Amino acid sequence: MFQMNYGTLRDMTQSKSCLASWTTGNCNVNGVDIHYLRTGGHYPPLVALHGLLGSGACLAPLARALEDDFDVVLPDARGHGKSSAPAQGYLYGDLAGDVVELIRSLNLNAPILLGHSMGGMTAAVAARELGAGISGVVLVDPTFISPEWQREVFESDIAEEQRRSLVSSRADLLTHARVRHPSRSEEILECLVDARLQTSMFAFEVLTPPNPDYRELVQSIGVPILLVIGDKGVVSLDAARELQKLNPLLRYELIADAGHGLPYDQPERLGAVIMSFLRSISTFQVGSARID
Repeated sequence: MFQMNYGTLRDMTQSKSCLASWTTGNCNVNGVDIHYLRTGGHYPPLVALHGLLGSGACLAPLARALEDDFDVVLPDARGHGKSSAPAQGYLYGDLAGDVVELIRSLNLNAPILLGHSMGGMTAAVAARELGAGISGVVLVDPTFISPEWQREVFESDIAEEQRRSLVSSRADLLTHARVRHPSRSEEILECLVDARLQTSMFAFEVLTPPNPDYRELVQSIGVPILLVIGDKGVVSLDAARELQKLNPLLRYELIADAGHGLPYDQPERLGAVIMSFLRSISTFQVGSARID
């Protein structure tokens, strides 16, 4: 069972990040209300998944680079953005299950899955479940990290930092963000601060080890895969080469002078790399409004 409600973006505080023609929706999947933005149009569908502490709106600059050729759906993961926040159910299998059901509920035909960071791992897990039901996968510096690194993140103060953020003012967080990331646009900084304030503490359950085995995940995917990394990101060039050997359907691209925040620091360059990959997928006629 699912329920969907639709609206426009006229009342959104982040309206400057989205075109007036974009719509909003809410879809109840797995007992959770998942909020999403959608660029619309009669184009092949692409579902873009954000990372921890993000929201669909944070990927709006990237979506703008894709919307002339794709119907981009930008869901807020459970516990993030305007989606509901149950007290539990935040492991990658849960997040991927929401994505799978959202795709089915919206009747998206063979979509592309795109994910950044936490969203990248989620996309990989969902891709394994969907099999031939998708046309391709784009993984933007996903959380493909070692068990030791997983434990280090889990035991870090990242959750405590979020607790402090939730009792801070938006103005203070925005000032800190400007200092920490001076090259990011004001639009992106505001979206990220708003998303942080909307992120539930329950969402940090996703950091509980162990993560799914990313090597097994990549091997299990039977559609074209693009892995995009930065030279200062999470996934190393050596790891990308290893994954390409494990699955010849995977290609990788490295964006220089970029770290883990590729969609925020280099949205135009990232969009160009992604579009080049998508144009190479023969099942799509990019911009033609149909899927073969």
